[in-house]
Amino acid sequence: MKLIGIDDISVRFDSKTILDHVSLSVDKGDFMAITGPNGGGKTTLLRVMLRLLRPNSGSVTYYADGAEAKRLRIGYLPQKSNIDTRFPITVEEAIKSGQIKGIFKRRTSKDDDDFHRVAGMCGVSEYLDSTVGALSGGQLQRTLLARALVSNPEVIVLDEPLSYVDKAFERQIYSMMEELAKEHTIVLVSHEMSVISGMANRHIIIDRGIHECCAHHHSFTECCDNF
Repeated sequence: MKLIGIDDISVRFDSKTILDHVSLSVDKGDFMAITGPNGGGKTTLLRVMLRLLRPNSGSVTYYADGAEAKRLRIGYLPQKSNIDTRFPITVEEAIKSGQIKGIFKRRTSKDDDDFHRVAGMCGVSEYLDSTVGALSGGQLQRTLLARALVSNPEVIVLDEPLSYVDKAFERQIYSMMEELAKEHTIVLVSHEMSVISGMANRHIIIDRGIHECCAHHHSFTECCDNF
C-alpha cells in the first residue's frame, strides 16, 4: 500500500539542477536505503518528501488507506548541520516537541510513557535538562533520533543517522532499526551501507536522477559498482 508518491519532481537552485524528473513511491513496510555521491540530491529528496521544500515541478502526495491524505505522521532525523544549536531549548523540550499534536490537545500519561521509553532507548535520560547547545555531536544525534521516534510515526525518515555517534551506539542503532522495521516504514540516507543494506528491502541511488537496485544483485555494493 502506497504511503508517499513522488511524481516527476525537479529541483533547481539558480542554474544548477539538483533533482531531475525523479519519481518514487514509498510503500507501507518499506525499509528504503538511499545513497549516492555528495551533492547528488539525497537530502533535497528527503526535504521534498517531507514537504519542507517545494520542487520546481512535479508533486508529492500522501496516502492513508489507499486514498489521498493531507498529512502523514512522519518522524524526521535531519542532518546535524541543519540544526541551530544556539536555540535555548533543553533535551527534554526538544524530544517532547516531536509529540506536539495541536494547540488544544494536552499531554497524556501515554505521551509521558513514550517519552521516557524513547529517551532511555536512545541513551539521553541522563542529560534531559541540558541545553542542546551544550551537547557533543553524538549526544545531539541521540536527542534528534529520540525526537524522530517519540511520536510513534507511520514513516521514519533518517538523514545520516550514524553521523557523530560512537561505535557502541552505532551498533545500538542497527539493533533499533531492525526492531523498528517490523512495525514502521523507514527511509534512511547513509554513506555507510555495509550493515544497513542487509536490513533494507529497497536500495536507491540518487545522483540528480534515481536508480533502484535490482533484486538480482548480490549486494548493494555490487549494484553501486554497476551504476
